[in-house]
Amino acid sequence: MPRTKPTKTIDVLGNLDLRPEEAVGDYLLSKLQEKYFIKPPNADATGDSIELLYIHNTREHDQMLKLQKEMLADSKRQSIINEARVKKMYKTQEVLRQRFIEVNSFIKDCADKKRIAEHAINSESELHKELSEDIKKFRTSISELTTFREALKGTVEELQPYEKVLEDVVNISDIFVSPKDCMDRCDALMLAQLEISELENKKLQEIEAMRQHMVKITNEAALAVLGLKNDLSKLERSYNESRALCYRWEKILAHTKDVIAANYLEKQRSMDAIDTLYHILCRRRNLAPDIWRKNIEGQLDFIKIELEILQGMLREFEDENESDTAQKVEVYC
Repeated sequence: MPRTKPTKTIDVLGNLDLRPEEAVGDYLLSKLQEKYFIKPPNADATGDSIELLYIHNTREHDQMLKLQKEMLADSKRQSIINEARVKKMYKTQEVLRQRFIEVNSFIKDCADKKRIAEHAINSESELHKELSEDIKKFRTSISELTTFREALKGTVEELQPYEKVLEDVVNISDIFVSPKDCMDRCDALMLAQLEISELENKKLQEIEAMRQHMVKITNEAALAVLGLKNDLSKLERSYNESRALCYRWEKILAHTKDVIAANYLEKQRSMDAIDTLYHILCRRRNLAPDIWRKNIEGQLDFIKIELEILQGMLREFEDENESDTAQKVEVYC
């Protein structure tokens, strides 16, 4: 079954836009699709005339215009409905917004009330704890006071005979005016005894402090004496070391002095020997000595020159002796 490319454009009468310049390409593309099939007419069938095609297209065009009007009316109706819906939606949105604001305000008020209530609950809880502690303290105090009251009753009952004795003493004695006077004097005596005891303790503490101070001073003095003894022993050791060092240096200086004296004596002897040799050489040459004894360098130079002369003469004598000996040997031979 032959295939053709789907039609893209049609003219007013419905004729196909064949576009012969693209026919080959459209034909090749039509082979790749199987959606649009065109059944070719039979060879003996007559085709539709152009008038019939025009009528069909006109009917289709009228139907399309009618459909377009219906769709336009429907679109207007839908636009009116949509506008009403949009207005209703805006109203609903405004109502929801107001409701949201009210609910949000209500939530904030509830949160504030909750925070205030929690603060009040915490305050009341703390107050309740404080009151509970105070109640416990009061109950403890009441129980202690009750115990003290019972003990006081027992003490009063025990001291009841002493009260009678005290009244008898006041009646008999001329010193006391009333039992209260007797009790006041007894209290004064007890206070005086307490003051005396405190004063005694204070004096004992002062004596103990003085004793400790004396012990401290004694210890410090002992430490000072011990330190002085240590310093004295150090000085003694230093003195002994210095004495030994001085003794050693005395020996060294004595030996040095002896060495210096020996060297000086040897020097003087050497100078005397040089001077004597110089005078001997001068007498040998029949010369008057004109170089002082202290001018050792001049004397040594003179002695050196004379010794060189004497050595030369000695060599000449030896040469002459050797030549004479050789002549004697030749004559003998």
